[in-house]
Amino acid sequence: MNQRTILVLGASGLIGRFVTDDLRMRGFRVVGVARSLSPAQKMSALDLELPILSLDAAALARLLGEHAVDLVVNCLGVLQDGPGSDTGAVHRDFVARVLAAIGGSGRAIRLVHISIPGTHEADRTAFATTKREAERLIAASGIPHAILRPGFVVAPSAYGGSAMLRALAAFPVDLPDKEMATPFQPVAIEDIAATIAWLAARDIDDASVRAVSWDLMQAEPVTMAGVIRQFRVAFGTAGWRRIAMPSFMLGLGAKIGDLSNMLGWMPPMRSTAIAELRRGVRGDPSAWITATSIAPKTLVDAIGRHPATIQDKWFARLFLVKALIFASLVAFWLVSGFIALFVSYRAAAGILTAHHFPAALVDPITIGTSLMDMSIGVLIAFRRTAAVGLVAGIAASLGYMIGAAILTPDLWIEPLGALVKTGPAIVLMLVALLMLDNR
Repeated sequence: MNQRTILVLGASGLIGRFVTDDLRMRGFRVVGVARSLSPAQKMSALDLELPILSLDAAALARLLGEHAVDLVVNCLGVLQDGPGSDTGAVHRDFVARVLAAIGGSGRAIRLVHISIPGTHEADRTAFATTKREAERLIAASGIPHAILRPGFVVAPSAYGGSAMLRALAAFPVDLPDKEMATPFQPVAIEDIAATIAWLAARDIDDASVRAVSWDLMQAEPVTMAGVIRQFRVAFGTAGWRRIAMPSFMLGLGAKIGDLSNMLGWMPPMRSTAIAELRRGVRGDPSAWITATSIAPKTLVDAIGRHPATIQDKWFARLFLVKALIFASLVAFWLVSGFIALFVSYRAAAGILTAHHFPAALVDPITIGTSLMDMSIGVLIAFRRTAAVGLVAGIAASLGYMIGAAILTPDLWIEPLGALVKTGPAIVLMLVALLMLDNR
């Protein structure tokens, strides 16, 4: 059993989590570090939650020394700037501190850095330019390193772009023709993990891998349409007739995604994602294949030769609907509170008056419940407070129903059935609460 110690930075992400688990199965001692880990991801005492982006070079050097690290795998990355996400801080500044920590650790450590394919001439986004700046820092450091540039990552789990492509495969909708024809070279996540394991087994003094940059992807050309088509084969939707999405809708979706990003959500359809999608995913994997003798999995093998499971289908169908659920709940609470407070205030207050509420309480209750409704909508709108808003919405709805049953039971049989419809709204909020997790 190989007892070399590997530190994986970003062990909660799509690549980082898989690599952490895979390397442990291969016999390596792996320390997985992330800003936050779900309870299911805390598989070992070596899975650590640390404010990793706040650690300076000295703290990172201590981390390397405490665990006698031989190889560092940096899987950290963010797609777009937003609350709590800074591409420059994550891709460039943090890498600079890691390099300083490795240099000051007094240990012979190799750095494996996960980057993106393509050339700097085609970089148009902060995501791409900061990734490339990190590559230049690593190349100039003199530290033994391997820069890995995976193509479109196909993994058993789904997140971000891979989740969006699964969703497209589950619906009779295509992206615009131009985007569907974009080169989109895939790579199986197993091949990424195998490459890191291969590097971890190499001696630190092996000159052939002291400073390498490899594109990791299958060699055969594939387009976006080809990737989605293979998912459709697995989902059993390959024979459906499709409607091509107009180009303006893609741009509109990106703008809505950017707005959601400012509220703390991380939707896959944002301006950076669309820009990177239009650039495409392409590269030359020949150097990687020659050096490691790894035969990249084909797209068919990466996605699987068996039909998708029911959980795969449910996820794909609900992925895009999730945004609609949350948007409708935000609108429901904001609009209902706004109408009661500003549009139909007298009618709302009249309901209480008609049921013999004390006159001194009519206005405070009407105003208070309206403001509460709007506050619930605002809480749900922000990712950080969405769970609190949903729980508050369920509690408020149950309170309205119970209060009406005690004080105004006749409202249960009014023609429009407003209280009866509250039940399905509670169920929808419960569904949203259960779908809140991203990983």
